[in-house]
Formats: sequence, structure tokens, C-alpha cells
Amino acid sequence: MSAARGRFLTVEGIDGAGKSTHVSWLEKTLRARGHEVLLTREPGGTALGESLRKLLLAEPMDADTETLLMFAARQASLVEVIAPALARGAWVISDRFTDATFAYQGAGKGVAEDKLAVLERWVQGDLQPDLTLLFDVDVKVARERLKNAREPDRFEREGGAFFERVRAGYLERAAKDPQRIRIVAAGETPEHVQSQLEIYISNI
Repeated sequence: MSAARGRFLTVEGIDGAGKSTHVSWLEKTLRARGHEVLLTREPGGTALGESLRKLLLAEPMDADTETLLMFAARQASLVEVIAPALARGAWVISDRFTDATFAYQGAGKGVAEDKLAVLERWVQGDLQPDLTLLFDVDVKVARERLKNAREPDRFEREGGAFFERVRAGYLERAAKDPQRIRIVAAGETPEHVQSQLEIYISNI
């Protein structure tokens, strides 16, 4: 008998929303429940993806080129990492996925949504995350959090207006698909955030 398909969780939010802080908690919690858990990130997750990540975070490029490279890294990750893990019954947690492209390259940089939708269908087919956790926080709070972070990458150096557009893009995606995309009030204490996460992961 083949293994039951695993679950695919994605974690989203603007830079500084605090999502990465809670990924390890999600992994630990799911492992404690007996699941095999695989962590990955976008762009990245494969040798090719990590090479593309370095380019995307450092090299200036137009928005369409940026979008195509994001989907190229995503394709490699799906084929090499995500699909095989789900097939063997593992739970996959991805730090960002296609919602990020609609928010950053779409809402943030103006790439047409119909272009993104074509690429989404081409690369993913019918695959969508079983659950997306959208860490939502006021842009000013997120920017303040980033001040004490490492040297900012190309995206983190964008201005507040850009991140306002990205946040709005995320919230628009969530409004269109509220069963999949669950909004996490990321400005609360870590304990309160984890209590929200506990509710969401217990219902998939």
C-alpha cells in the first residue's frame, strides 16, 4: 500500500512580519505529532534554487525577469523536493511560495496578474498548499524589526510604500481564498501567535 499523501504548508508575510521565527516551532510541533517534516524555502531549496536566490536577492533586474527566475526556482523545488516528499507522506513547510510572487512581483512591482496565473498553472498544475499561514503586521512595525537584522537584501531595501502594496496584495489573496489562507496576527506576543498557529494546524 502506498503512503498517504503528506500535507503542504506555506508561510507568508512581508519582510519583518516574524514568520521565520515561528517556522522552527511549527516543525517541532508537527514532529512531536509523529509526522516526517521537511523544511524548504523560496527562492531556494535546491542547488539551482539557492544559486538563483543569490542572484535574486543581490542583482538588479526588471520585474518580469525577477518573476521568471522565481518560477524557475519554484519548478526545481517542486520536482526535486516538494513533490517527492508529499508522495512519501511527509509534511512540507515552505517559507514562501506562489502567494509571495503575486504579492511581491504582482502587487508590489506591477507584474500583471494574468501573467502570474499562467505561470502558476504551468509550474504547479492543480497543486496548491493545504494551508497557508499569512503573518500579517503593520508595515511600520515590520520595518522597525528589520532595523536590527543583518545587512538588508535587495527586497528589504525597498521603501515603505512598496511593502504597503505587498501587504495589500497578500490580504487580497487571503480574501479570495479564506479557507486556505489563514491570517495570523503577527504583531502579538510569540505565545499568542503560537496559539493561533495551533488552531490552524489542528484543522488540516
